[in-house]
Amino acid sequence: MRKVTTDIKKVIAEISALKGQSVKMQINKGRKRIEKYEGIIENVYPSIFTVLVYDPDGEKHFSFSHSEVLCGDVKVQKING
Repeated sequence: MRKVTTDIKKVIAEISALKGQSVKMQINKGRKRIEKYEGIIENVYPSIFTVLVYDPDGEKHFSFSHSEVLCGDVKVQKING
């Protein structure tokens, strides 16, 4: 189990600050499967946040919980520019 070095309120505040901005995401799906996306954080709710990802096949919507970011299964990084 991973040791948590921050609290959930700080994670929610950081995600809320990125709302409407382009981000790179890295999602750990387990068993050495990692998916990478670029998208825009659309909405932030008390327990989850939603991301709009542009794919060659069309738009996709994903939702992630703040606790997934807290434990390191989902990594979010702002795209500069």
